[in-house]
Amino acid sequence: MLGYIGPSNKRAQHRMPELPEVETTLRGIAPHVERQKVTAVRLYDRRLRWPVPSDLPDRLVGRIVDSVERRSKYLLFRLGQDTLIVHFGMTGSMRVYRRAPALRRHDHIDLEFGNGVVLRYHDPRRFGAMLWASGDAGNHPLLAALGPEPLAQAFDADHLFKATRTRSAAIKLALMDSHLVVGVGNIYANEALFRAGILPTRAAKRISRLRLGRLVDAVRHTLTDAIAKGGSTLRDYVDSEGRPGFFQNGYFVYGRAGEPCRACGRRIRGLRIGGRASYFCPHCQR
Repeated sequence: MLGYIGPSNKRAQHRMPELPEVETTLRGIAPHVERQKVTAVRLYDRRLRWPVPSDLPDRLVGRIVDSVERRSKYLLFRLGQDTLIVHFGMTGSMRVYRRAPALRRHDHIDLEFGNGVVLRYHDPRRFGAMLWASGDAGNHPLLAALGPEPLAQAFDADHLFKATRTRSAAIKLALMDSHLVVGVGNIYANEALFRAGILPTRAAKRISRLRLGRLVDAVRHTLTDAIAKGGSTLRDYVDSEGRPGFFQNGYFVYGRAGEPCRACGRRIRGLRIGGRASYFCPHCQR
């Protein structure tokens, strides 16, 4: 379903931390906790999207974090054969402290390590998750059906072409389907489609392999650029050190309905595609 979005609607809603924000958080956390022993787990409020396991302290304390990885928008703390899965929902964040401050409202969990570092999970709207996976985390229901990573070689023009030949839905919706490719959320789908010169409403199956190759490149460049700038901060997001991202300062189209295109000067238009805010330049995108 399509619907017009005017200038007054832009950037009004909460938005979920997307791949660049999660990757930025990962890079801030990993050096402090990898190869460190968990010495304490404090559960202040277990009410997240799914209740935090009450036995999480028993499972974690005394274990060593071998590595911290990202899969789509999930952080994976690897501990031997087991994994702690963290998702930030809409408003979650994880901060690194050497000296943890007094608890604030909506602080849910502290993970303390042998080097004195404390990771604190904060989530005002409680749509995030902290779950335990024994054995192969790739078989967990949240991870098992995910598509390739957008920065990995498996995501290429051939993959995107084959995956879209029977899709009559808008290319923007296909790009945001985690079965096709993971981690391309609303903001970055809008921005990548602008960089590729493709209208977000274009039927996925009607786009040529050549243009889809340009879209793959645009997705990679957009996400890489966003990661380098610490992601986007519109309302809630801060990184592991409490710093906001600044990719939003250079958006080409997202949230800019009625403003001039940075490339051609025409007015950016906004509409809803599948219930999500979408923005495009009618001159630069075809």
